Amino acid sequence: MTKVTHQLGWFLGLAILQVLVLNQMHIGGYATPFLYIYFILKLNTRTGRNALMIWAFALGLLIDIFGNTPGMNAASVTLLAFSRTKILRLVTLRDMDEGFRPSVRSMGMSSFIRYVFLSCSMFCSILFLIDTFSFYDFPVLLLKILSSIISTMLCVFCVEMLGGEKG
Repeated sequence: MTKVTHQLGWFLGLAILQVLVLNQMHIGGYATPFLYIYFILKLNTRTGRNALMIWAFALGLLIDIFGNTPGMNAASVTLLAFSRTKILRLVTLRDMDEGFRPSVRSMGMSSFIRYVFLSCSMFCSILFLIDTFSFYDFPVLLLKILSSIISTMLCVFCVEMLGGEKG
């Protein structure tokens, strides 16, 4: 029961932080950190695919409801959750059946950096492509995607280095 309470606390805490603080930040007019994906990135690998997809969709829908973005976050984070296992298999040599929580400690620094980079790249690209729905101003779109990837990765690494989700 405490595990579910712990996960629910992280879920609500990251959603509130994203909606109230991070969605209002547009660093340089382009970069928006999306720290709420940290919740999906850190779920145990033994979490079933159905549970993972439900957590991701609920988190994205919550961000969409309070951010007035009709389905963009739900679609992007659900796709991230769907691809998470493949990304983990790509960057780590560990057997996924062991059931570990992705972190610097469990994966090593280089594998964790690659995991976060690939996840953030996919998430930000999908989110901004859905948002823009055009390649009209491609340099600006690319700048938004790259700056958001960097700001999201910095936020994820700050939380991870400060202790992150233990247990």
